[in-house]
Amino acid sequence: MQTVRTNSSHAPIILLYGTEGRGKTTLASKFPGSVWLLFEHGLPRGVEVEAIPGINSYEGTLNALRSIYSEPHQYQTLVIDTVDALEPLIHEYVCADQGVKHIEQLSFGKGYVLADAKWRHFLGALSAIRTKRNMTVVIVCHATIDRIDDPRAPSFTSYAPRLHRRARALCMDAADIIGLLAEDLRVVTDDRGFNERVRATSDTRRFLFVEGTPAFSAKNRYEMPAKIAVPRDFDINQLTQYWRTS
Repeated sequence: MQTVRTNSSHAPIILLYGTEGRGKTTLASKFPGSVWLLFEHGLPRGVEVEAIPGINSYEGTLNALRSIYSEPHQYQTLVIDTVDALEPLIHEYVCADQGVKHIEQLSFGKGYVLADAKWRHFLGALSAIRTKRNMTVVIVCHATIDRIDDPRAPSFTSYAPRLHRRARALCMDAADIIGLLAEDLRVVTDDRGFNERVRATSDTRRFLFVEGTPAFSAKNRYEMPAKIAVPRDFDINQLTQYWRTS
């Protein structure tokens, strides 16, 4: 049997998600030398990025990724903003190919199964770019709250990327880091005798949570701390230090 020694030497694929207005795009803009695929109109005030124009279809997305993969450039980071806005373009492509108007018209979930192949093609292109061009890939996504039915515990709810469950699983599997950008929520009890009240409280500070809990999906492959403070003047080197090799 022949074996080779291998390790994790590539730049990461990062899935960055959170609810609206939490600073996802602003944080992504801090990554060095970034080029963007913008699927949403508008950027936060004060954020200026270099974007590939005119991407409004799944085919256009793949063409842009081919250009980033093959053409000479000095970009260090590829940002997808947002991947949940790309999802309708994938569904639109599948529907056109199958001659239907809506993906739900394909019975027994066939439309979403067909979409899996398009997601794998897209994610494969991202992986090829990060490997050949040594580019960090940042995938921005909104958050949703899902009900979790775990046979080991009563049902509960949890934050997750806002994608169809099949697409979400593929994107999460492809990511080296999944980070929830949110406030640090605490539960406190106001002791008022018989009128004891339990409430949630937080402050305005934002954190990137990269270790999963029942309350949210997260992970990392770089021995990062469970949460990292992300102030307005955040130094992106506090993140990139975990995977830089030099």
